[in-house]
Amino acid sequence: MTVKKSGNTAKKIVGKVVNLPDLVNYQEGSIVSKEIIRNNKGSVTLFAFDKGQGLSEHTAPFAALVYIVDGEADIFISKRPFHLNAGQMIIMPADKPHALKAKQRFKMMLIMVRA
Repeated sequence: MTVKKSGNTAKKIVGKVVNLPDLVNYQEGSIVSKEIIRNNKGSVTLFAFDKGQGLSEHTAPFAALVYIVDGEADIFISKRPFHLNAGQMIIMPADKPHALKAKQRFKMMLIMVRA
């Protein structure tokens, strides 16, 4: 698995209408992330997962909202599976183990709010 990060794009898109799926592109055999905004209150990051890619089980100290922008994703929270399609979202609670798997390509927006 290769995770490729690109820089903060907030300056480029502030005050502009943008098409969310177009902000991050798929790359073969990779997970691409693009940070939209980050500050001391939280972050918004877009991800593009190629087929077969995923994030292994981990925890985070803050709740996170995942919104599926394109495709379908399998998300596991405390080992419980959830299948999400484009347009659907799920909130992953703080301090609970979670993982993601791409049976096919998908794009998601991750919103983390530090409270």
